[in-house]
Amino acid sequence: MDLIERFLNYTKFDTQSSEDSDTVPSTGKQLLFAEYLKKELEHEGLDDVVLDERGYLYATLKANTKEKVPTIGFISHYDTSPDCSGTGIKAQIVHHYDGSDILLSEGIVSSPKRFPELLQHVGEDLIVTDGTTLLGADDKAGIAEIVQAMVYLQQHKEIKHGRIRIAFNPDEEIGMGARHFDVEKFGCQWAYTMDGGDVGELEFENFNAASAKVVIKGVSVHPGYAKDKMVNASRLAAEFAAMLPADETPEMTDGYQGFYHLLGITSNIEQARLSYIIRDHDRARFDDRKRFIERCAELMNQRYGEGTVLVSLSDQYFNMKEQIEPENMHVIDLVLKAMQEVGVSPKVRPIRGGTDGAQLSFRGLPCPNIFAGGVNFHGPYEFVSVQTMEKAMQVVVKICELTAGYNQ
Repeated sequence: MDLIERFLNYTKFDTQSSEDSDTVPSTGKQLLFAEYLKKELEHEGLDDVVLDERGYLYATLKANTKEKVPTIGFISHYDTSPDCSGTGIKAQIVHHYDGSDILLSEGIVSSPKRFPELLQHVGEDLIVTDGTTLLGADDKAGIAEIVQAMVYLQQHKEIKHGRIRIAFNPDEEIGMGARHFDVEKFGCQWAYTMDGGDVGELEFENFNAASAKVVIKGVSVHPGYAKDKMVNASRLAAEFAAMLPADETPEMTDGYQGFYHLLGITSNIEQARLSYIIRDHDRARFDDRKRFIERCAELMNQRYGEGTVLVSLSDQYFNMKEQIEPENMHVIDLVLKAMQEVGVSPKVRPIRGGTDGAQLSFRGLPCPNIFAGGVNFHGPYEFVSVQTMEKAMQVVVKICELTAGYNQ
């Protein structure tokens, strides 16, 4: 099975995770794919293939050198985003893309006018959707690249490498992917998530992240007799949302700029609930943002009565840069060299999001993020270049080879 056949086969599985679940994994259908993947790894000759009860899949490619070589790992997640359907994915290949509009299905067009990223892949073969689902390159492209790299190393015994560990996990898209990851069992000195975007991307900076749940308590009274009695939680919810800076939202920021993102509101007269995520690369500004949310609640309570507005903040992950610099920069240097040796121009940039690697880095496993090739994640205009996936697979192989010559 080649790399692309492997990936296309993976996309046939619906592995969408769910934020509304309290099980692990969050959806049972993720386990169906994990069980399939376990059998595939066993068939491909990997050792120590273990799938635990929570859907975390681990495997080993044994070393083929007697030299003392660090054990390294490669990680990808197999769930797809709750933001868009992953049921009945019908992937299509556009051969030798010419830069024009791509007709995904009747009335649904992926155009470089709207998605200029397409023009960076003129002449390449693009895997696209039929316009009704996401594709799942985030992150099944990463899984396919890792598995294919392990197969390649087994077929090319002349490439010396140490012990390589791989792991595939559920629920990354809902921020829970690293929660039950067994770092001790994984047993690596460092690892890489293959979960980045377009060709050449290398990321070891990410947002600090928190969630904020806001509950507003109202008082329902007949509107005809409401004067000085009613407290309209719906109106207060709109007032609270308006207190946050309008130019510090995802659609108004980029680069290192942080934001407040309102995920949703449910409300009636008696109660309203607002759900936010808070993001910033700088830890001090991140803390300031959390305090600002709390200050908004204090001001509302001063205006409408103590206990009217309640805020619950929860940290989700932190900027892995704190764990990479300066002691673990050799982990980055190996990737940069690997990319250069396989003809990829590195693009080191911050992630405007997070990865499982961020949480794992704070648990003692330095784990930067490498491109897997997907573009326009989480929607029907997602695509991935065949040639980019091939380069990503080559980068994995080269990292394994270079690590065999790494002097600790």
